[in-house]
Amino acid sequence: MNDQALREPTLLILTAIADAPRHGYAIAQEVEKISEGRTTMRTGTLYGALERLLEQELIAVHEEQVVDGRMRRSYALAPRGREVLAAEAARIARTAQEATRRLGLGGVGPLASGTVTP
Repeated sequence: MNDQALREPTLLILTAIADAPRHGYAIAQEVEKISEGRTTMRTGTLYGALERLLEQELIAVHEEQVVDGRMRRSYALAPRGREVLAAEAARIARTAQEATRRLGLGGVGPLASGTVTP
């Protein structure tokens, strides 16, 4: 990975498995929840992204099991993925802090409390 910002689908997938390993369908559900319904991962897109993240060593296969005659994999955040996600979270936080400063909100008001939606 380079120093560029993560693309939103990658950020959402890594966030979805940051606290616990999940299988594909559960990752898709978490992505929708985290994004407050703004992002729905189609099956092909999700599994393509998971393969890419495996190749980049950002995630790892946590477990494989056969369920109803089909192989089910669960995925976990790899140590490198944890580092990348932590760096991205810090970058986003710094940007949000600067936006808040420039808007003159100073940590008070509806934007600071998270009650205003765009």
